[in-house]
Amino acid sequence: MAVTGWLESVRAAEKTALLQDGRRKVHYLFPDGKEMAEEYDEMTSELLVRKWRVKSALGALGPWQLEVGEPAPSGAGSLGPELIKENNANNSPGLNLVGLLQPIFLRKDTKMSFQWRIRNLPYPKDVYRVCVDPKERCIIVRTTNKKYYKKFSIPDLDRHQLPLDEASLSVAHANCTLIISYQKPKEVVAAESELQKELKKVKTAHGSDGDCKTQ
Repeated sequence: MAVTGWLESVRAAEKTALLQDGRRKVHYLFPDGKEMAEEYDEMTSELLVRKWRVKSALGALGPWQLEVGEPAPSGAGSLGPELIKENNANNSPGLNLVGLLQPIFLRKDTKMSFQWRIRNLPYPKDVYRVCVDPKERCIIVRTTNKKYYKKFSIPDLDRHQLPLDEASLSVAHANCTLIISYQKPKEVVAAESELQKELKKVKTAHGSDGDCKTQ
């Protein structure tokens, strides 16, 4: 029922689309005034960007809030207060150098999984503890050396009102990047397929033929 509800809200939204630089950019204006902007790879239909914007109580437009995609380099420092601070007793120059960099958190999905990457985390894989908190409906990342902590939700599951399952979670670490994957429930995969069918109905402007509110 919740999945159907989300699809219905998408269908009810006013939608415009623009094809530019190999990306299909779609802007949604929902009846409650919320805006959503998405960008898809033209060839594969892979979701590259999703962001949201809402109006304040006085009707002013707020800033775009990124849900999926890579943050702009200039905004990397505003993503949160997580800053790796090495212990002063640690005299390893390599770790101290990496430790000056702030972890960068971003989401980049695959067709079958939600996926997050946290860059600039130099510690070995066995230092990380990643788990699901069903009560708070979030994923928690912590390190045994107490150098990093973060928790984040999965908005897609919240929109579809689906539970979180620890068994769907997997973790990898390479090149100072922690990769967290969560297998998409079949309901989400089906809903995304239906959304693509819906988007095919939206008239798409091409390049200089028009503009889109996502710009």
